[in-house]
Amino acid sequence: MLGKITSHKDLEVWRKSMGLVEDVYKLTQNYPKEELYGITSQIRRATVAIPLNITEGFHRHHIKEYVQFLYIAKGSAAELETLLEIANRLQFSHAANIEGIQRLLSEILRMLSGLISKLKLIKD
Repeated sequence: MLGKITSHKDLEVWRKSMGLVEDVYKLTQNYPKEELYGITSQIRRATVAIPLNITEGFHRHHIKEYVQFLYIAKGSAAELETLLEIANRLQFSHAANIEGIQRLLSEILRMLSGLISKLKLIKD
């Protein structure tokens, strides 16, 4: 389907999103314990949803379905952007700790947009 790409693990956007998951879990491990089932959980779920949707979309039978799952991954990434801003405003993290994650997240969003554009040019 995509040339040399035979698995979702071959996708750079998937690998970067897995790195994002690791970074976000490290960031949130020191959030207030009373937020474990609040914003901490929401941030982690939004983050994990990104590589999960990339994976699920890759393994669909039609490009149209794949693109839909990539849009869902983009939605989760956008949700994460806002959640990180909320955590920053509530001073759960130092701004310096969030900056690297925000840069990686922006890169992932650009990569998802690029992949969606390329897939839309391919016919099922």
